[in-house]
Amino acid sequence: MDKNSITGIIIICAIMFAWMWYSAPSKSEVEKQKRTRDSLELVEKQKIKVDSSSGGRVNQKDTSAASHQASAIVMSTVTADSANTAVLNNKYDVFASEARDSNAFFILENEKIKATISKKGGRICSVILKEYKRHDSTKLELFDADSSSFGLLFDTDRNRTINTSDLYFQPITVKNDSAQAISMRLYANADSSGKSKKYIEYQYSLKPNTYMLGCKLNVVGLNDVIASNLNDFQLSWKMKTPSQEKHLLNQQQASTIYFKYLEEEPDYINEMKDETKTLDAKTKWVAFKQQFFTSVIIADDFFDKSGADISSHNEKGSLVYIKSFGTNLTVPYSLKENESFGMQFYFGPNRFQTLKSYGLHLEKQIPLGWGIFGWVNKFLVIPVFNFLESFNLNYAIIILCLTLVFKTLLFPIAYKTYTSSAKMRVLKPEIDEINKKFGTEDAMKKQQATMALYKKAGVNPLAGCIPALLQMPILLALFRFFPASIELRQHGFWWVTDLSTYDSVWNFGHIQVIDFIYGDHVSIWALLCTITTLIYTQMNSQLMSNPGQQQMAGMKYMMYIMPVMFLPFLNKFSAGLSYYYTLANLISFGQMFIIRRFVDEKKLHAQIAEHMKKPVKAASSFQQKLQKRLEDAQKGRNGASQKRVK
Repeated sequence: MDKNSITGIIIICAIMFAWMWYSAPSKSEVEKQKRTRDSLELVEKQKIKVDSSSGGRVNQKDTSAASHQASAIVMSTVTADSANTAVLNNKYDVFASEARDSNAFFILENEKIKATISKKGGRICSVILKEYKRHDSTKLELFDADSSSFGLLFDTDRNRTINTSDLYFQPITVKNDSAQAISMRLYANADSSGKSKKYIEYQYSLKPNTYMLGCKLNVVGLNDVIASNLNDFQLSWKMKTPSQEKHLLNQQQASTIYFKYLEEEPDYINEMKDETKTLDAKTKWVAFKQQFFTSVIIADDFFDKSGADISSHNEKGSLVYIKSFGTNLTVPYSLKENESFGMQFYFGPNRFQTLKSYGLHLEKQIPLGWGIFGWVNKFLVIPVFNFLESFNLNYAIIILCLTLVFKTLLFPIAYKTYTSSAKMRVLKPEIDEINKKFGTEDAMKKQQATMALYKKAGVNPLAGCIPALLQMPILLALFRFFPASIELRQHGFWWVTDLSTYDSVWNFGHIQVIDFIYGDHVSIWALLCTITTLIYTQMNSQLMSNPGQQQMAGMKYMMYIMPVMFLPFLNKFSAGLSYYYTLANLISFGQMFIIRRFVDEKKLHAQIAEHMKKPVKAASSFQQKLQKRLEDAQKGRNGASQKRVK
């Protein structure tokens, strides 16, 4: 025990004694408590007794002032309880007996999820995904009791609006050999045993090794309780989605509500908007999508369209919650003695194969890109990635193998691009002659002569552009794949701890100017990607330049500026994406070296010279039309020049 430890203990003790003194009751409060306690004890001692000699008549004795005071307290309590009961009866009608109870919780659990069901509201109030952790390694809870609500709203025949989330359901044990199951019942006009033949029931069931939790809504014997003009219930489900990942902004930009109409493709609210949207058709499911996880309510048949809506709002300024989601769905009801409505919940990861396995188009929640980019991801990138993943490799190795596969597939395109540029380069002497002949005054004739030379030499000036365009779908598809891939979540290598988000080796802190322009951190893989892209651009401009590029000097500078301008975006993106692009650049360097070894420009020039000796093929109809338009344009310019001279 050194001096600092002793001082600390003394300070702690002083704080404790000060708090005890501050929180102690005042003298008046002590006296009041004492009087109440004494009065109750006196009443207990002076209980009314039955005089056996009086044939069971009540004999009241010793009714002192203290006894009257205690009786007044008890009567006051009884009066208050009666008034409270009247309020509950007026508010909850036949369900008033279920408005006062103590809460309790029940668990349904399998290998994948742990669902907690609350007696109050009979609802699923919390779900934990057992296979995943938050970014700080704590349990991953999709939502909790304090930040969520779930209940049915309907009117009784006495014009009372009931919200079942305010009432207490009674648990009923259910035997189910194939699944864990429990029923939660809300009784109407409960008898002394607390039960009734009239009730609303949620039947929950959870099978092994699945993220899908079954829920069957039963309405029994309430046809004479519910308003006769009612033809549906309103099901209200709301939650605040907690932060699960390291980067709040990325979560906000990836979290939203998806929904699917019965006969249409899934749709969603724009992630950047706060919006309430009316559902104007029969709805199959509604999903509260987080960045990598989702909570979905799915109807066995459909939710009706009357009065249904969804809403999504950012939790601005919060470090705990990302967004507030809500939906009001319509459950059809026809006032029969017994009615049931089947539905189920999906609580799990946004993993493409998992969501697709249910056959409900839930995988549409994963933003794989529109049009051809989505098709490339679905039918090329994901199958190759899943195949490599089956070998249980480190994900850095999987991305390396994925890069090798795609660069090998694209190698013929890269080879075609290089040979096309090489043909353009070997024609440089002839191009220089044309430039010298026409100068800069007659650009149209110079262009026509250049095109005639290319045609005679058998060179297509667009041959280098088309292969480059063919590579774009894969490059842009991967741009969407990596940030949306839950497989990379919390998997890393070297200094990277999570390939699904940015790698940070140095934080600036929140310096407003730097944060706005670049971000609050430095990502090494983003820097490496930018540096290798600049080197590749330099190498490409030297090895694949052609005479036509001399007229587009501005574009050359743009090729260097673009990677630098894109750096702030990469700095906030998935480290897996930057890692892939860096590997792709390095492999491209190797491919360029190999191609140069196999393409001899002297032999290529000899082949072109030999080709130029052959008769020129007749121009196609398209080429003839293009040539005619060029000639017409040239005549128009010449006519305008002659008018200016006159």
